[in-house]
Amino acid sequence: MPKQIPNFENEDAEREFWDSQDSADYIDWSQAQSVAFTKLKPSTKTISLRLPEAMLAQIRLLANKRDVPYQSLIKVFLQERIDEEFHRP
Repeated sequence: MPKQIPNFENEDAEREFWDSQDSADYIDWSQAQSVAFTKLKPSTKTISLRLPEAMLAQIRLLANKRDVPYQSLIKVFLQERIDEEFHRP
């Protein structure tokens, strides 16, 4: 039988507790069910990025050819490169 999860004064106390505990001692993970949160949107942060005008013009041309907004294309390019870097041997 799993241990009882204590009541916490605040989120910081709860974080500190879980940093030092194994959740398997408190939760029967064999009873867990998979859940999909399909309506969640990833949080975004606005940044300012300075690009050479020629580079921005090329990106806009490529985006126009693909019929997508240029900012979306930049995000696709960045994600592809990030994936490459993380999957390098």
